[in-house]
Amino acid sequence: MTPHGIKRRGILLVLSSPSGAGKTTITRALVERDRSLALSVSATTRPRRPGEIDGRHYHFVTPDRFAAMVRDGELLEHAQVFGHHYGTPAAPVLRALEAGTDIVSDVDWQGTQQMKARMRDDLVSVFILPPSMKALEARLRSRAQDSAEVVRARMAKSSDELSHWAEYDYVVVNRALEKSIDEVGAILAAERLRRHRQLGLDEFVNRLRGA
Repeated sequence: MTPHGIKRRGILLVLSSPSGAGKTTITRALVERDRSLALSVSATTRPRRPGEIDGRHYHFVTPDRFAAMVRDGELLEHAQVFGHHYGTPAAPVLRALEAGTDIVSDVDWQGTQQMKARMRDDLVSVFILPPSMKALEARLRSRAQDSAEVVRARMAKSSDELSHWAEYDYVVVNRALEKSIDEVGAILAAERLRRHRQLGLDEFVNRLRGA
């Protein structure tokens, strides 16, 4: 609540892109820059990579536990990607939005569609495009996290993922990382000022007119 009596429901900012196009890097940079933005931590059945921390990077769960979360409606979205399951726990996101906290999440197009169907008024979606397919492949290889076979599989899947760009509210071409971070930050700043998100604005304006 501001001194003027205006408060705001939080925004669910969703970033999607083909693997290697930059959605995760941009997401984490936004959280580091903006203290009023929190990161949604997904649940996954994939093995933990070196340096990843359970509860910070992902909630690493067993396939049985993930199936129970789906069955009990605990996930805002879920999908299977390259043989592993991923999903967004609903409870912490909904609590944050009610408290006026903005949440950012990087999910694929399938997850975005599920979130949009469930909470369209809260969601702002951004699709991150690579500057070229050659640059995308180079980024995937430079990460040194996946085998050559996995890189080939991700590149093969990229064409299908790219076909969903038009389903998003905004599109950013990630030619330069810092510029892309600034552009997504500008999208968030503008969305925070949308009229329908500012609760109590009617009363505030009425007081101004009556003064």
